[in-house]
Amino acid sequence: MNIRKFVVSLFLLIQGYISFAQNEKPNVVFILIDDLGYGDLANYGHLIAKTPNIDKFAKQGIKFTNFYSPSPLCSPSRASMLTGRTPYRLGIQSWIPEGDNVYLRQHEITIANLLKNNGYQCFLSGKWHLNGGLNEKTHSQPQDAGFDKWTALHAFAIPNHKDPINFFEDGKPLGKIEGYSGTIVVDKAIQYLDERDKNKPFFLYLPMNEVHGQIASPSKYLKKYNKYIKEDIDLVNLKDNGPGEYYANITFMDSEIGRVLKYLDKNGLDKNTIVVFASDNGPVTSQWRKFYEINLNGSTGGFRGRKADLYDGGIHVPALMRFPSQIKPGLVSSEPIHGYDFFPTIFSMLNVPIPKDREIDGIDISPLFTEKPISRNKPLFWAFEMRPSDDPEGYFYAARDGDWKIITDFEVKKVKLFNLKKDRFEVNEVSKANPEIVNKLKTYILEMKKSIELDPLRPKDVSTPNMD
Repeated sequence: MNIRKFVVSLFLLIQGYISFAQNEKPNVVFILIDDLGYGDLANYGHLIAKTPNIDKFAKQGIKFTNFYSPSPLCSPSRASMLTGRTPYRLGIQSWIPEGDNVYLRQHEITIANLLKNNGYQCFLSGKWHLNGGLNEKTHSQPQDAGFDKWTALHAFAIPNHKDPINFFEDGKPLGKIEGYSGTIVVDKAIQYLDERDKNKPFFLYLPMNEVHGQIASPSKYLKKYNKYIKEDIDLVNLKDNGPGEYYANITFMDSEIGRVLKYLDKNGLDKNTIVVFASDNGPVTSQWRKFYEINLNGSTGGFRGRKADLYDGGIHVPALMRFPSQIKPGLVSSEPIHGYDFFPTIFSMLNVPIPKDREIDGIDISPLFTEKPISRNKPLFWAFEMRPSDDPEGYFYAARDGDWKIITDFEVKKVKLFNLKKDRFEVNEVSKANPEIVNKLKTYILEMKKSIELDPLRPKDVSTPNMD
């Protein structure tokens, strides 16, 4: 072999090794559902709505029965899951109406930022809702959060999930797109995966718009639940037309997720891809508070409250993970975990260090994948700025420590305490009988308030919560 052939052969060998090493890095798919309740899936107890793809997925990895979203509303919850930090540190205290000057700051490090820095291609298809609009020039956009390619809408499909008009792709408005939101989002996700560089690992963030209102589903799904659909909706008298359309949207969402999972299987990516599935907050139940919530019939699985509440109905939601090489199939964990735990857990699974220059509130829960205990050095925490039309009871903070859960007002004076082991539906308030527990958890909440106020990365222009 002459020198030239040797050099070429050595180069190809090195390139092949690099390609092999890159391909060996696990891919990551994060599927986030909008307003899905704990009881909305068949494998979490729904007796009518069919979710065969998610049911199958649940058996292939670990199912969490005590998973909590970071907030009872979407924007803070999403920001927290992507950064591992409680959302008040990020200055995102509630949902972000279009035009508001609230956004995820560029100094925050998201899952996509960190993965991109480690050689990953990062794609987003779905709902963003981490700024005041996808056309806001002064706000960070998905590309600033690490996404190489993205197709997204701001908060919800307009006018509804059929033929939406408010999607953007890489910063450019797309106008009206014919079809249903779930199909549009999954089509684009699969396109990104088809066109990706096959020599690099990928991260796909798939925040679905289902089952947030205003829902719309293809007729074949509506026909499955026809007997649960009645007459037309009456917005004046706040009367729905039955839960059938909501059930149809759940099954439609399941079918679209099934397309993504089947794509991974068909292309031999399933064994080397970490897949996360979760909901951003609890559901809108039939206890409607606003006219546009009519016809949403989410199930909390019996938990008290609903979306926009700090009771478990607003934050206790379904979550699943799958990764064949690290997660034993068929596991069910009742360990209380939090949405901000995903960030450190994913990077622990990838053996990638997480930032040390900021407070990361989540912990690595990967020991649960082999049925080992986890160690958490502080209670789970929630801070939620209610708007006047949201939570009517005025609770701003919550914490869970073991079986105990407390919720408090803004001043941390008015409290409710529950023992979730004895009272999982939060019926019996027991603060007067347990003053030591109350004082301990109140002290913790006040410490967290101070920690958030002093966080050097917290935006300086965060408004005081609206107490009216």
